[in-house]
Amino acid sequence: MGSLPAERRFNVDSVCIIGAGPSGLVAAKYLVAEHAFSRIQIYEQRSTPGGIWNYVPHQSFGCRDIDVTQADARAGTDRPLWHWKDAAGVPDNQLPEETVFMTPLYDQLETNIPRDLMGFSDLDWPKDSQLFPRHETVLEYIKRYAEDIRHLIRYKTQVLDICLTEDARWRVRTRDLSHRDVTESEEIFDAVVVANGHFNIPYIPEVQGMEEWSAAYPGSISHSKLYRTPDQYAEKKVIVVGNSASGVDIGSQIQRSCSPPLLMSSKSESFLVNTPSPDKIDKPPIAEFLTKNRSVRFEDGTIEQDVDAILYCTGYFYSFPFLKSLDPPVVTSGERVENLYQHIFYQPHPTLAFPVLNQKVIPFPLAEAQAAVIARVFSGRLGLPYEDEMKTWEQDWTKKNGDARMFHVLKFPADADYIDELHDWVVSADGEGEVVTPSDEPSRGVVVRRGKTPPYWGEKEYWMRERFPAIKKAFQDMGEERHRKRTLQDVGFDYEKWKGREGG
Repeated sequence: MGSLPAERRFNVDSVCIIGAGPSGLVAAKYLVAEHAFSRIQIYEQRSTPGGIWNYVPHQSFGCRDIDVTQADARAGTDRPLWHWKDAAGVPDNQLPEETVFMTPLYDQLETNIPRDLMGFSDLDWPKDSQLFPRHETVLEYIKRYAEDIRHLIRYKTQVLDICLTEDARWRVRTRDLSHRDVTESEEIFDAVVVANGHFNIPYIPEVQGMEEWSAAYPGSISHSKLYRTPDQYAEKKVIVVGNSASGVDIGSQIQRSCSPPLLMSSKSESFLVNTPSPDKIDKPPIAEFLTKNRSVRFEDGTIEQDVDAILYCTGYFYSFPFLKSLDPPVVTSGERVENLYQHIFYQPHPTLAFPVLNQKVIPFPLAEAQAAVIARVFSGRLGLPYEDEMKTWEQDWTKKNGDARMFHVLKFPADADYIDELHDWVVSADGEGEVVTPSDEPSRGVVVRRGKTPPYWGEKEYWMRERFPAIKKAFQDMGEERHRKRTLQDVGFDYEKWKGREGG
């Protein structure tokens, strides 16, 4: 991380958090622990916490197509889908409408990170949850994590615009989604935490002939955001594009129901363990779509005919449509977030912060580490360099990682090192661990310890992080038996035994 001279200090009084997903909830908890802010407000456009871990069944959005090709990171505010609440048991009656927002969750999704590594530092997983929890378990876990800060969340509230005021504060304009009638309001905050995630606008690369193919065969090209069950691809000849977490997992599901073999198209080797199979053929990237005979040509010159469906598991754009007035902007191409320091702070006005933009990381502990820094900077206990030095950091990082989709990627061990570097930065804050009287308890003699300490990864966490792709494969290879596996030892991985062998 290098030198972090404390030249600028901020004393923030009110903070707005966009989103009640994991990173937004974590930010709120670390801000609350500072005992330094008169107001912390979370805006959440859904009616429950959890963010993308809220599952939306296929019937909620029907057959709505996405644009092909999808190349605009500034596609506008997320559109709510209105539907009637479940009125089962209410004869001839319908309950009020509510909004649903699409998420990339699919029916059979299980985490690709073992729960020992994935969880929040101060909340245990249910003892009966499997080693790689199902998405339903993760949502309930997040809801439990949110219990003590639910009073800070304003649900069914969509952020439409955030702009700077003349006195360098933030004007936040929102829309009430409790009914269809458009009701907007504005509030002013000293700081904003943008925690709405980056899994909203699908990225589908442009390929020659794609537009013509899509017009000739409507619905044949889709994105993993719309995938829900492998039944959608039963008995079809399918190409899955992309071999990151979603591509490998979804591909393995489709492989069991599609017309064999499944074609897996990718441009590089997966960081996950890719099991060879006679029912799967690895192919290079698609070079051209050929409408005749429903064909595609791959970069190695081979051609596949009679292709029924192509599913792109190629990720998402970074997109913050409510920040369109920022100058300089944070998003242009959407391949990364620009004008940031340490992947977090907006350089011209660091009271705007972005947690968990990084990819190839373990999100929950990273959210804690970054939230701890944000909370201490906003409370004035940590300082930041001036803008010129922040720009230098971005330039140096760009030279090392590139200026495109790899900018925010932290491949192991860089992600683990980053978590520990942030921890060390946090514990260097002024007054760290001191006892203070909360502002809302001035007369009761209550004292608390200021600040919440983020996780620090030791040898065991590094050991798990390095091996989790192999751990996931061992788990998957157990078939239905995997649902009864709770620990690393259950799938053949034992840290203590490994440590004993290494030590011996």
